Amino acid sequence: VIKIHTGSKEFDKLLGGGIETGAITECYGQYGSGKSQLAHTLAVRCQLQPEEGGAAGVAVFIDTEGTFRPERIVEIAKSVGIEPEMALKNIRVARAFNSDHQMLLAEKVEDLIKNDGLPIRVLIVDSLTAHFRAEYLGRGTLADRQQKINKHMHTLAKLANIHNVAVYVTNQVMFKPDSFFGDPTEAVGGSIVAHNSTYRVYLRRGKKGTRVAKMIDSPSHAESEAIYILDESGIKDA
Repeated sequence: VIKIHTGSKEFDKLLGGGIETGAITECYGQYGSGKSQLAHTLAVRCQLQPEEGGAAGVAVFIDTEGTFRPERIVEIAKSVGIEPEMALKNIRVARAFNSDHQMLLAEKVEDLIKNDGLPIRVLIVDSLTAHFRAEYLGRGTLADRQQKINKHMHTLAKLANIHNVAVYVTNQVMFKPDSFFGDPTEAVGGSIVAHNSTYRVYLRRGKKGTRVAKMIDSPSHAESEAIYILDESGIKDA
């Protein structure tokens, strides 16, 4: 198992050393909580050598909402000492236009590893549930939607396990209007996404421009929180 560093020691500690290969790490939170920033950071940092907190590999970025920004990759690459041109070459970006396309792209990642011999170490899906949420409206379609998300998650889990890839997925949130106490936000996708994710992390805005990551579900970590900030270099300690 390789642990890919996030750029924040506190965040790495929360994850037990970094984003893990062979596992699915899901981060959910409201817009602006840093989900896509972490995606960009991982796409660059996985290219570093293992002793530098990377995995000496290539990243695949499945973009469902048009969030991928090459200029962010350039900024983060400069901050970690990677040639920006090289950093961009080592990221395969695919734009998914609907849920079926998204599922197909995930299945094609195996071809890149087997046929093209690419050392893929990180697979990013940003965001996992956006298309499913938009296409399957109303309670009548819920069973179909959950079945498809389940199949998609199984494809991702298989990639993670067989090819030792770190799968990082971002997820949207919805508000539970009936909760009077605590935080009313809940991840989209219900128990299907929850059961298929190895690690679930909730991201939210903190005080004075900080962000807070909270470990919600993990097979081996205690529930804890990490405070970090976002800047041009990606993610770092507050």
